[in-house]
Amino acid sequence: MKQKSKPKAAKTRWQLLHQYYSYTGFYNFVWQAVKKALPYIIAIVIAVYTLNHFWDINNALIRLTEILPSYGVLSFFFVSETLLGLIPPEIFIAWAGKMYSPWFYLSLLALLSFGGGLVSYWMGRSITKMPAVHNYLETKMEKQLKNSKKWGGFLIVVGALLPLPFSISCIAAGIIEFPFKNVMVYGSLRLVRFAIYGLIIFNVL
Repeated sequence: MKQKSKPKAAKTRWQLLHQYYSYTGFYNFVWQAVKKALPYIIAIVIAVYTLNHFWDINNALIRLTEILPSYGVLSFFFVSETLLGLIPPEIFIAWAGKMYSPWFYLSLLALLSFGGGLVSYWMGRSITKMPAVHNYLETKMEKQLKNSKKWGGFLIVVGALLPLPFSISCIAAGIIEFPFKNVMVYGSLRLVRFAIYGLIIFNVL
């Protein structure tokens, strides 16, 4: 008699997710995107390192938070979070920790960061209205845009939670015309990140 074959173990959620990303070409898409962006990332890192060698950027930013009034710091932070978001928010969170109501100012920073990301999204949408950009996206980037729309949520989550510029993720989401309501939902994780950073930094200060 033939022995009955053992039933295959059900795949876990992570295995199914990995399988889906493999079949849809997500990993290859990310790798190709990283390869294209790598020269620009390296150039920015070199430029920042060179500038920091002659002028201590971190201390200058800390000094700026000491000189400006609270509304000035908040305004500067909002502009930073809207335009690429290259200034680490930890500097501003540390500033909030020294205020008379740390969690109030942290909440303002979180909302401004979230709001800056939403403004960046509409900046991305505006870019696609330019005829030259629109034609380029429709002709040479059609396949990449199609894939990007599948994983737009992942793009926003990464920008919201990880130490990467949230603004850039939102601009990219705007360019691929990812639904705005989804950007708001996934982007709200930005508030969670600020809460976690606050718990860590406030306990250290």
